[in-house]
Amino acid sequence: MQLRRTPLHDRHVALGARMVPFGGWEMPVQYSSIVAEHKAVRENVGLFDVSHMGEFLVSGPGAAEFLARVVPANVLELEVGRVVYTQFTNAGGGVVDDLLIYRLADHHLLVVNASNIAKDWAHLEPLLPTSGVMMTNASERTALLALQGPRAAEVLAQCATPDPRLLPAFSVQQGQVLGADAVVSRTGYTGEDGFEIFVPSEDAGRVWERLLALGATPCGLGARDTLRLEAGLPLYGHEWDDTTTPVEASLAWTIKSKTEYLGRAEIDRQLAHGTRRRLLGLKMIGRAPAREGYEVFRDGQPIGKVCSGTLAPSLGYPIATAYLPADVPVGQILHVKIREQMAEAETVRLPFYRRPKRPS
Repeated sequence: MQLRRTPLHDRHVALGARMVPFGGWEMPVQYSSIVAEHKAVRENVGLFDVSHMGEFLVSGPGAAEFLARVVPANVLELEVGRVVYTQFTNAGGGVVDDLLIYRLADHHLLVVNASNIAKDWAHLEPLLPTSGVMMTNASERTALLALQGPRAAEVLAQCATPDPRLLPAFSVQQGQVLGADAVVSRTGYTGEDGFEIFVPSEDAGRVWERLLALGATPCGLGARDTLRLEAGLPLYGHEWDDTTTPVEASLAWTIKSKTEYLGRAEIDRQLAHGTRRRLLGLKMIGRAPAREGYEVFRDGQPIGKVCSGTLAPSLGYPIATAYLPADVPVGQILHVKIREQMAEAETVRLPFYRRPKRPS
């Protein structure tokens, strides 16, 4: 299968990025080093090309009511200018995909995972009402840049209007970046302050170049993964699949719907009576990192497998996530089988990292 390319592909190659397949796309995994790019986001400002993500536009008088039937978020009360993190759920309460919904003046913008664009469309299309709602796939014509880090607002303010520094967290506004029509939100996937910038594909190159010229460090998918894992953010295909519910994933706080939606009966049952398993963090006691698929043991018996694992650059020790029986408490010492050796790990609540409060 031929890999797809973002509008910034040639610029990544010119910068010396190592390109890898990801979700059907050819994407930069790193430019210099994953650790250096990770630290740039934590300490300064980094820039990611995430134009592979999918964008659906949902409009019409019945748009909010339609979305309220397919996600467990309280979409009906989502005000213009606000953003909510949620999931598409199936009839059994499992997660089809996780996404952000951005409420704009005349439509809702849905941003879905790159590898799930076709799957999500196929899931939603049969559920559309016969009238009152229009859904458009704007993925091909939309580029998405993520500017992340403590200096993100300072950098973006030099080329965006309205002033992005005035935008609260999980808010969105329409305006311009370098004269290009843009949607800018104060959201991200790194655990840091930052912005997502939606522009037409043909304008992506000059916006990318200008943000780099203003001091942003180009960052690849490698740093994006270590950053999101430190922040305890799930990745579809790792912490999520169609059999996993938001309750099991320790994301019950995202379930705020006041209406009927797909899978509500099972999710309500789990909220009331608990689940057999839940997602926990693992802080490795030694230096060996636990990788995806490694088995987790309690008292010599396997009780789960690692979903994601890495050496956390901000923390200085290896971390991982795993679905474990619900009776496993925080603070318990378990063992992860790493190359035939049993490595100790302590269970911890997510996230592993919270950004420090900085002067505004």
